[in-house]
Amino acid sequence: MLEELSQKFEATLKKVRGQGKLTEKNISDTLREIRRVLLDADVNYKVAKEFVDNVSKKALGQEVITSITPGQLITKIIYDELTLLLGGNSAEIKLNASGVTTILIVGLQGSGKTTFSAKLAAKLKDSSRKVLLVAADIYRPAAIEQLKLLGSQINVPVFSLEEKNARKVAADALSYAKENGFNTIIVDTAGRLHVDEEMMTEVADIKEIIKPNESLFVVDSMTGQDAVNSAKAFNERVNYDGIVLTKLDGDARGGAALSIRAVVGKPIKFISNGEKLNALEIFYPERLASRILGKGDIVSLVEKAQESFEDFEAEKLEEKLRKNKFDFNDFLQQIKAIKKMGSLSSLLSMIPGVGSQIKNAKIDDNALVKVEAIINSMTKQERTAPKILNGSRRKRIAKGSGTSIQEVNRLIKQFGEMQKMMSQFSKKGFSNSVMNNFKLN
Repeated sequence: MLEELSQKFEATLKKVRGQGKLTEKNISDTLREIRRVLLDADVNYKVAKEFVDNVSKKALGQEVITSITPGQLITKIIYDELTLLLGGNSAEIKLNASGVTTILIVGLQGSGKTTFSAKLAAKLKDSSRKVLLVAADIYRPAAIEQLKLLGSQINVPVFSLEEKNARKVAADALSYAKENGFNTIIVDTAGRLHVDEEMMTEVADIKEIIKPNESLFVVDSMTGQDAVNSAKAFNERVNYDGIVLTKLDGDARGGAALSIRAVVGKPIKFISNGEKLNALEIFYPERLASRILGKGDIVSLVEKAQESFEDFEAEKLEEKLRKNKFDFNDFLQQIKAIKKMGSLSSLLSMIPGVGSQIKNAKIDDNALVKVEAIINSMTKQERTAPKILNGSRRKRIAKGSGTSIQEVNRLIKQFGEMQKMMSQFSKKGFSNSVMNNFKLN
């Protein structure tokens, strides 16, 4: 996420590390580089200037505290300013405790509105909301079918009409929700390639009809200042409540993420990465600031783990580790849980210091698919007692999984080494502390 911006910040801050004290010259040199980094990332010029001015005021005259280097101090100042620039605090969406909560999704065509609508529906459904998706994008031929397909994947119904009247779709959907016990509706509206009067009027009319508790503007992070300009235009007509940043996992330079809050004055509420329907995160300014500065995001990583591992599963695993009975069945369960958490590259980028190390590395998520295939090709007896895996069995497993004998041998060897390591942890009493930390008890 924003790897290029993060790498440039890290390279710039390296220049001031190790110096004896903060001086006007080294602060000036560092901030000149920071401003260039921000402008290269397509950050709004006024936003970049104000950011650099604020950091300069706080950095000048600061004494370097014992055991804290100038690099650490100015990094802390920049982190604080980045957090403020991104909004300071997280902002939750407004949900009614009773009655129907209505959520309006707006934005330009191609920004990711439809996919985000489904992701939000899945997230709210997991929070025990009864959700109805509403297909109010009547112009794009595949929009309704796309929403229905996504809805079927998360088991959320989609309301649509044959009539090409988005206003009627919204009104009828609200009535349908009230009559059928839905407490949340998410209205996916039409977009255009550019802001135009017809689209704005339709969106404003739909807002008046459903009177949303929450209006969210979805913006493609890869479009830079164009994203900020469209955000301003939509806000002037729709006066939305919050912003959703999509495609931050792509080749986004970061300009939209760093500019949009300051220019529009509305909070960023979600970030959406990738096509998977669980790839949606509540936006925390301090966490993105930490990622940008190459400090990782352990809190989000642990939260993803908590969502993927049930407490009873963790306790069961802990018991197996203690008794040294961890087998291929358990290994398969852990792989499935990891896959739920997102791509390997996105998970590794949350670990402090790892993001910059993997910037050019090719991380193959299909490696887990191969491992699953190999384990699934084993018999129940082979999974629980890997020691019986002789040459003929390994040959059969390779053929059944579509892999090579070398790949099967490699996995069995790695699994054996992992079992030995876990056995040592168990003997030393590490398993309790590891699992307790994992569960955040």
